[in-house]
Amino acid sequence: MDRSAEPVNIGDFERAAAAILPTEVWDFVAGGSGAETTVAANRDALDSVFLLPRVLRDVSACTTRATLLGRPADLPVATAPVAYQQLLHPDGEMATARAAAAAGVPFVASTLSSVPIERIVEAGGRVWFQLYWLRDDDATLGLVRRAEKTGCEAIVLTVDVPWMGRRLRDIRNRFALPAHIRAANITTTSTAHARDHQGSAVAAHTSQEFSPALTWSVIDRIRQQTRLPVVLKGLLAPEDAIQAVEYGVDAIVVSNHGGRQLDGAVTSIAALPGIADVVGGSCEVLLDSGIRTGTDVLRALALGASGVLIGRPLMWGLAVGGERGAARVLELLATELRDAMGLAGCEDVASARRLRTVPGPRLPGTPITWARPPVVPAPVPAGRPAG
Repeated sequence: MDRSAEPVNIGDFERAAAAILPTEVWDFVAGGSGAETTVAANRDALDSVFLLPRVLRDVSACTTRATLLGRPADLPVATAPVAYQQLLHPDGEMATARAAAAAGVPFVASTLSSVPIERIVEAGGRVWFQLYWLRDDDATLGLVRRAEKTGCEAIVLTVDVPWMGRRLRDIRNRFALPAHIRAANITTTSTAHARDHQGSAVAAHTSQEFSPALTWSVIDRIRQQTRLPVVLKGLLAPEDAIQAVEYGVDAIVVSNHGGRQLDGAVTSIAALPGIADVVGGSCEVLLDSGIRTGTDVLRALALGASGVLIGRPLMWGLAVGGERGAARVLELLATELRDAMGLAGCEDVASARRLRTVPGPRLPGTPITWARPPVVPAPVPAGRPAG
């Protein structure tokens, strides 16, 4: 990157990536399903959450440090699992994993990574393994054991993809993987390279590989294979969150898959307060889908999240500048979060989670009950999140 033109916010990275990526790769990353209603709504919903800042708080030692799955992180942020990152840059997942390690945040490696999990773990830092349940149960459970043996620290089971949503951009582009890129953690990927396929070859591949018969019973099966924490990613309904707690999961990721699965699904930020309330601290609650700024991270904390996952912005950074670009995205997010926290009167993440919110101007159909119940203010003491 030219230092004189270096992006100063994540939106700058988005525009720069759009200018240099091939159209079909840009569409694969940026696009959603259907009419992309939920993609747009994720952003609108976050912009409609307004924070009620506190004043006369000592924020001279404002810190963004947090705890995620029982271990410290420099930000209440983890990377979201994104497939086939070598589409964006030759270094792919290795670059983003190194950037995450430098930023002190967990890296979530996708089942569909274009680099094997063993190499990703070698990059250093904390690695969680995102699991898609394959039609081959033995192969899936083998991935769980492999992730633990390799040194991953958690299993993140994605539960909202019985098959890939109809992503019209990919269908129109007849999107297929280049010959040199493959799903490095699984064996059968030929369908994903079939340029003569009608529609999206990548979608055809996931339909071939993923099981649409996934049920709650697989949580116990995963537990039988590993002692690692189990995270469920893709919950939006409070009823499902209650059941997840009953199954003893360690964390929930409130997510609509960045608008890439059910078009018209509720926005993640709107679903968050209801899930946080019914969980009641029984497990960690994370959020993804639409996070673009440090203020967005603060909004999620105020509405009950213990942290966020950030996806597309890291891909824009990766496309523009490889490891340095991805690292810069996380640096900007950390700077923005600390700035937002200090201006809101929050000296740490715990106080950020006590902030109140109010709904701003609304679009038709958006919820009006974002504000969490008032809490008794903590005593005033004497004397850096993603998508």
